[in-house]
Amino acid sequence: MAGDQPSQSSGAPNGDEPPRSDQGWAVMGYLIGGMAVWGGVGYLVDRWLDTGGIATAIGLVLGMAGAIYLVVRRMSA
Repeated sequence: MAGDQPSQSSGAPNGDEPPRSDQGWAVMGYLIGGMAVWGGVGYLVDRWLDTGGIATAIGLVLGMAGAIYLVVRRMSA
């Protein structure tokens, strides 16, 4: 009967990796999180040293580069 079969998880059919939509959200989380955290650190350095936005720009670039590195590392494994 249909009620006797175990239900399948909402993940991939083999159960080893999450569905593609979850991977997409994880990528977006890394990118936005990296920019927010390191951009925020750069903003605080700007306020502390009064550098006129240079540290914020550097923080945003470093955050994006770090996030891309993590995404590539996660997707290749």
